[in-house]
Amino acid sequence: MINSHDILETINMIDHENLDVRTITMGISLLDCIDDDIEKACGKVYDKICRYAKNLVRTGEDISKEYGIPIIHKRIAVTPIAMLAAACPAMSPVKFAKILDKAADTVGVNFVGGYSALVHKGFAPGDYALIESIPEALSVTEKVCSSVNIGSTKAGINMDAVAKMGRVIRQAAELTADRDCIGAAKLVVFCNAPEDNPFMAGAFHGAGEPDSVINVGVSGPGVVRAALAKAGDCNITEVADIVKKTAFKITRTGQLVAKEASKRLSVPFGIVDLSLAPTPAIGDSVAYILEEMGLEQCGAHGTTACLALLNDAVKKGGVMASSHVGGLSGAFIPVTEDAGMIEAARSKALSLTKLEAMTAVCSVGLDMIAIPGDTSAEIISGIIADEAAIGMVNSKTTAVRLIPAIGKKAGEELNFGGLLGNGPIMDVNPKSPAKFIARGGRIPAPMQSLKNCKCWRALPSKPPTKGSALGTRWGKPFSGEKKFSPKPPSKNR
Repeated sequence: MINSHDILETINMIDHENLDVRTITMGISLLDCIDDDIEKACGKVYDKICRYAKNLVRTGEDISKEYGIPIIHKRIAVTPIAMLAAACPAMSPVKFAKILDKAADTVGVNFVGGYSALVHKGFAPGDYALIESIPEALSVTEKVCSSVNIGSTKAGINMDAVAKMGRVIRQAAELTADRDCIGAAKLVVFCNAPEDNPFMAGAFHGAGEPDSVINVGVSGPGVVRAALAKAGDCNITEVADIVKKTAFKITRTGQLVAKEASKRLSVPFGIVDLSLAPTPAIGDSVAYILEEMGLEQCGAHGTTACLALLNDAVKKGGVMASSHVGGLSGAFIPVTEDAGMIEAARSKALSLTKLEAMTAVCSVGLDMIAIPGDTSAEIISGIIADEAAIGMVNSKTTAVRLIPAIGKKAGEELNFGGLLGNGPIMDVNPKSPAKFIARGGRIPAPMQSLKNCKCWRALPSKPPTKGSALGTRWGKPFSGEKKFSPKPPSKNR
């Protein structure tokens, strides 16, 4: 039965508390577009994207009008382009970036993700060329986003890739210095990257995904904050319960949109990513939720604990509201995209060190952080290595999206506009990890990666002495132990 209270509550969430569906993202496999002739491959890529996604934007707009739910972005994620670049090693992968940008313009989407490489265990054909081309690709395109996975819990951390990505991030910023270094804002470095992430800049269509799929990312930090404000003074257990119930309602909205888009586009429904994704709009902030829990300002002692509670409660509430949950799913802490974090960074309440601690319990990592323009590539690589280590050891996704503000110093500002927002340039520890980064190699996977291993204890070749742990395996048991009498081996064995 339709409950009028629930309807009015949802309308209020949309009108006054910034509830929205952040993105409908269509994942498209390009594996059947691989060709050793790059011109033919690009033609296949363009044709397939335009054929599959031609109605994506219109469908999102129709659903938004019919249900009254704002759908902010329509996006596309494709197979990591390094896999296509491997077939034509003599040519620059930038051609693929340009054709992705053209296809995005043709179908009208906001972003296309998948200019990506997965190098957590080493470089395969196509990977190195693509990574080398990222700065140029992001400087000559508007809608293309890039990601590189440099580590995982199962594989460890590829330190050669870490060193490379420090240089690539700086180059991406330098080539777009006249546009507030926007190139680096469209590039993210992952550990444990998910294959079904609908959010940019890290979205790509994993090799294990179907030919095409619809994934939806929801948002609603303002809704959670409003619910906590209405609850007043309550204990922490009650706070967690309120967040869970609110996350359930938010995720049901995403589930409705995802199912409807899947049906209308005749594309399988993949997942709902139940992340709380903030915007620069006042009131639509994850930091404000933490402050509503009782912090004077985000970044104060206790911030990591509040964020851990929030992230866990969002997952518990949201997972019951959707048939398939995936992606990143949790709470995002992108500094320039969150009004509360912008304020905390400006007042120095929030530091890069504190943000790193927070990434151990949130759903992603160091996100949309502007750093001084003279920060060296080695320091950037050191930050990536630290963040990847947190993800690897804790079996969670972590990421780094840093923007070196070329020509600017700590305390000055960058302004990207739109959902990417604006914010202060944050201080970075100037001590160099250059010697460590230059060592290269691979940080081994942690012990918790060995989940499929079983250790078998072999019996000794001679009977053990009385009192030993294996005494019961031979003849008469010792006192207090149950008798064990193995059958003699067959003569035919």
